[in-house]
Amino acid sequence: MKRIGLATVALAALLAGCASDGGSRPASASAKGDKASTGKGPGIGKAFSHDPFPSTYKRYPGTPTLVTHVTIFDGEGGKTDDGSVLFADGKIVALGQSVAAPAGATVIDGTGKTLTPGIIDIHSHLGDYPSPAVQANSDGNEATGPVTADVWAEHSVWPQDPGFSRALVNGGVTTLQILPGSANLMGGRSVVIKNVYARTEQGMKFPGAPYGLKMACGENPKRVYGSKGREPSTRMGNIAVDRQTWAKAVEYKRKWDKYEKDGGEVPGRDIAMDTLAGVLSGEILVQNHCYRADEMAIVMDMAKEFGYHVSAFHHAVEAYKIADLLKQNGTCAAVWADWWGFKMESYDAIGENLALLQKNGACAMIHSDDENGIQRLNQEVAKALASGRRAGIDISDAVAWEWLTYNPAKALHIDDKTGSLKPGKMADVVLWNGNPFSVYTRPEKVWIDGALLYDANDPKRRPVSDFELGQPGSGDVK
Repeated sequence: MKRIGLATVALAALLAGCASDGGSRPASASAKGDKASTGKGPGIGKAFSHDPFPSTYKRYPGTPTLVTHVTIFDGEGGKTDDGSVLFADGKIVALGQSVAAPAGATVIDGTGKTLTPGIIDIHSHLGDYPSPAVQANSDGNEATGPVTADVWAEHSVWPQDPGFSRALVNGGVTTLQILPGSANLMGGRSVVIKNVYARTEQGMKFPGAPYGLKMACGENPKRVYGSKGREPSTRMGNIAVDRQTWAKAVEYKRKWDKYEKDGGEVPGRDIAMDTLAGVLSGEILVQNHCYRADEMAIVMDMAKEFGYHVSAFHHAVEAYKIADLLKQNGTCAAVWADWWGFKMESYDAIGENLALLQKNGACAMIHSDDENGIQRLNQEVAKALASGRRAGIDISDAVAWEWLTYNPAKALHIDDKTGSLKPGKMADVVLWNGNPFSVYTRPEKVWIDGALLYDANDPKRRPVSDFELGQPGSGDVK
């Protein structure tokens, strides 16, 4: 008989609450009578639902918690020694040298430990390329055409992926962006999730987080489609297909804007163009796989040509060459500490990439793109920090923590909700059992929205997916 893990029990309580409102549905955005006051159409953005798969996320129950005598990295570059943090009702309440505990609060002595915001991985494929890594589970790349903006990563996310719990308990990761793969120029929509187990992906979906559009430049699209004897097979082919597609998207958006303002005949729907029009309106954020500095510069010019913005370049091993351009364009770079050389466009990488971006005022962060690397992003930042210091770039540990939490939150447009330990923000918190930049340090406790989802000192407080329950030697051994 399968035993039931803690996450399953807690989830049952959560779902009971969700079930009570399961019959309600959002009103149709094109319902009769929904007319704009300035025209005959339904209003800009109201012709059809922009959120047909809404989040059903409900935070797990927690208790008011005060962590005392702890070193605090607030995520925005601040550090407090021998400080205290109080969180309750899913939110950060107070932070400082001395914070009083309310009646009934759990008080934790953090002496010798470090408290940080939960890590945010802006580039993950968990759920879309889950474990076990078999072909039957390979759902992250719709490699059937260079433009597949119609696909949504969330429709491939498998909530039972054991990788989610590994990222939580080993890596302190509380939020992830799940992206389609990089075979295509426009690979589809990404989705931001909270790292909790739920029956459905919608139960993990970060409330209010914008969608992203995964784009890719360079070797991957030209290799995949060049091998099929079709465009693009070169870098100039990549940009040509991109530009032609954006030109169509501009026209598509113009037709829908006119209809939504003035009414008349309803234009035909195109699910791929819906996504691209969302980018043009600023509703959807571009997350662009790109390695070389020259290509990133070209993409930023292309964005200006068609009126959209690149939120972040991912991998970006040559970002250090154009830190000034990234800063000028308000575009972030999500990079690795030292992955390089596995293909030509990744050859000119340096360990000082992150530090140089920081020194030049660009928005920079670490990312994983890997189910194992996501469990050690704190150590990846430690490597990047050490490389910078060896080069004479003096960056404090507290500022470097921005690369793990606050900067990815900014690039995902959720920094008003999470990414730092500020009163009113989500209590996504990790208590590390030492210096988080040490290879000997691990998460001791992890809270998401103030709910204790992992405690290294309590074997029963380890999240386990349904898939793992009863799996001899690899599943739940509680």
